[in-house]
Order: sequence, then structure tokens, then C-alpha cells
Amino acid sequence: MSAHPAERRRSLVVRGGLVVTCDARDTVRRADVLVRDGRIAAVGRVPAAPQLPTLDARGAFVLPGLVMAHVHLCQALFRGAADDLPLLRWLRERIWPLEAAHDVASLRASAELGLAELVRAGVTTVLDHGPVHDYEVVLEVARRAGVRLFGGKALMDRGAGVPRRLVEATGRALASAERLERSCRADVTGRTRYVWVPRFVLSCSEALVRGAVERAAETAALLHTHAAEHRAERAAVRAAFGASDVALLRRWGLRGPRASIAHGVQLTAAERRHLAADGTGVVHCPSANLKLGSGVADVAALIAAGVVVGLGPDGAPCNNNLDPWVELRHAALLASLRAGPGAVPARRVLRLATLDGARLLGRERDLGSVEPGKLADLVLVRRGRPHAVPEFDPVGTLVYATQARDVTHVLVGGELLVRDGELVTLDAERAAAHAGVEAARVARRAGL
Repeated sequence: MSAHPAERRRSLVVRGGLVVTCDARDTVRRADVLVRDGRIAAVGRVPAAPQLPTLDARGAFVLPGLVMAHVHLCQALFRGAADDLPLLRWLRERIWPLEAAHDVASLRASAELGLAELVRAGVTTVLDHGPVHDYEVVLEVARRAGVRLFGGKALMDRGAGVPRRLVEATGRALASAERLERSCRADVTGRTRYVWVPRFVLSCSEALVRGAVERAAETAALLHTHAAEHRAERAAVRAAFGASDVALLRRWGLRGPRASIAHGVQLTAAERRHLAADGTGVVHCPSANLKLGSGVADVAALIAAGVVVGLGPDGAPCNNNLDPWVELRHAALLASLRAGPGAVPARRVLRLATLDGARLLGRERDLGSVEPGKLADLVLVRRGRPHAVPEFDPVGTLVYATQARDVTHVLVGGELLVRDGELVTLDAERAAAHAGVEAARVARRAGL
């Protein structure tokens, strides 16, 4: 495997950390990590290499960069603007009007705010479900931030309560998405990849979904949507179509190893079997499902059925933060509540945000574990803080006790995005200040 040109000449030694590899054996070992040309060359004892920069990882965990497989960066600006509402009212009364009120400046501020939070907390790869308009702004911010972004514009051509600005003619929506996909293929950094994202069944015609499926097949692109999220949503789909959203999506072609659905809270046992047989992945969003009262996804049953499961925070207004460590903790706790302690052990929960998240994106050969040959997407987490000691089990410490403020360094392809707890590629203070100004402007335009 060769490194992408953007990853070359990034070489260093990460020395002396406790490496939580997240490999197939869940290996944990004290080791050095040698990075050459943006990829991991060795994990073990690396001889002194004075010609290479050294990152001192003594007193730190070293683990693969975290994968958050369902995020709405365009909604970071709406944090706290849609509390205490069920899903469909949340969308129609707050989120859709706010998204319709976005302009280029507010969308840029939202993407900067969301990525500042995510990257600072150890996230190196994001699957972003974007807005209908101006998605090139999000792609530009992601390239500047240095993160790996899989994402695309929301596809919507119908729906009760959807603002006029968010409803596009089917052909126009597909053509716009094709232009964005071409721009991703031309990205010289190699870190942005286009994903076809019909929003959900209630806002998409069959022609729109089938059009996205056909175009994604031409370039082997990913497909991602929302499904089986909330009881009221499912009832509305059945009333309109006489079938479940999962059945409709399968019928319309959104299925298979390049496809994934967010949430899956309301899945039946039969639907889990169908997803597993198709190879369709599911992204678990525990905090958002709790806040919207959607329920608790049966992750243990999904894994037992053979479904690939990733993890995501969803959007800021249905979560109020984008902290991957909160999602890990909630995923572990809710699995115990739903299926019993140990049904999804901490090691498997951590893999939802590492190796299994990479597998859901079709990138397990390159991402998701600390192993030779993989891209050097790494996170250093400080050990020994009062809230995280003693460490009887390093992985349990990471899943149940670690906080975003414990992250000290974040690397993507050997490039430092966070150094000593400070963002390198983004200005967090500026992003926060700018977000406050733009959020007020968006709210005024939306009439909220």
C-alpha cells in the first residue's frame, strides 16, 4: 500500500505509550509506534532514530483515531435551540426552519464549530449528513481542519412541513450531488469522500432514492440515511406507504455493504436479519436517541445478527454535544441496560468507534486499528487523572471514565491536528465566538 501524496513525508516515532490497538485480538501493549510517510510502519520496540521527530507518549494511551459515523456538522450552530421535543416536531418546528435559514457564512461557522469539538476530542474520521445547500463550504472547512470526512448534501424532494428552500426537484438534487462528488474525487488531500445521503423516507421520493443508489453504484460511493429511529416516524411511514422504512429502502435499492442507516432503534428481529444478509450497516447514536425519546437500539442483537455497527453523536441540537467519549460511555451503559452487563463488553464498544466504524465506511484496511500498514491516524489520551484511576482495565478506563479533556494529541496520516491539547489546524476560540454571532443571525432569519 502506498501513501497518498498528501500523507507522504510525515514520519515520526510515538514513543513509550500504552498502545490500545483495537485489532482483531484487542491487543494492549506498551510499545513504540513508527510512522513513515503517513502510515504505521511498526508497533513494538523502535530503535533510536535521531533523524525522526519523537512524540513522547509515556503516561498516555495510544489508540486509533476515533470514527464518528453519523454527524450533522450543519447543525452545530443549533445547539440548545430544539430541546424537549419529539423527532417529527423537532424537525418541523426547529431544525428544518433553521437549516433553511443557513447561508454560506453561518454554515462555515457551524462546520468550524463542530469540527473543532470533534477533532479536539480525538475524532479523526467523520461521516457527515449535510445540508441541502452549499455543502462545498463544509468540504472546504474539513480540508482545512485536516480531518477525514465522508459526507454529502441532504437529498430532499418532498415532505410534510419541509420548508420550500429545502425541497429540490428530483433531477436538480441529483445533479447538484453529482457535481459535489466530482469535487471530492478531485480533492488533492485525499481526505474527503462523497456519500449519497437521502434524508429519510418521509422526505424522499422513490425516484430520488433510486437515483442516488444508481449514481453511487457508478463510483462505488457510500450511501447513508436515517431509518427506524422513532415510533411516530415509523407510524407515519406505514400510513403513507403501507410498509416500514427499512422495507422501502431495501426495495428501492439502498442496501448492501456500501450502505448504512443511522439509529435503527425500532428495528424488528426480521429487519435485523435482512440488514445482516444485505451487509447494510447501522450507526448507533445513543445520546440523541435518549434526548429525543426514540428508545434504545438493541446493539447486542445487531452484533449477534452479524450487522456492522458504528457509533455517532448525531447533531448538536439532539445531543447538545459532539463528544465521542460520552457516546462510548452511553453505548456501553445502554447495552447493559438493554441486554445485561457484559452483553457488549467494553472492548467491543470501543471497536464501534474504531475498527467497526472503519469497516462500516469500507476503510478497515486503512483505518480503525494501530497496526503496521495502516494510516497513522492516532490519538493520545493522558493517563492518571483523578477521574480515571486506578486502571484495572485500560479499555474499561477508556470507555467508562475517559473525558474529551484527557486527549492530548491527535494525528491524521502522521500530521498533528491537536498538540498538547490545543488545536493546530483550527482556532477553537475564534470558532466559538463566531458561532455565537452567526447562530443569532440564523435564528432571526428562521423567525425563532
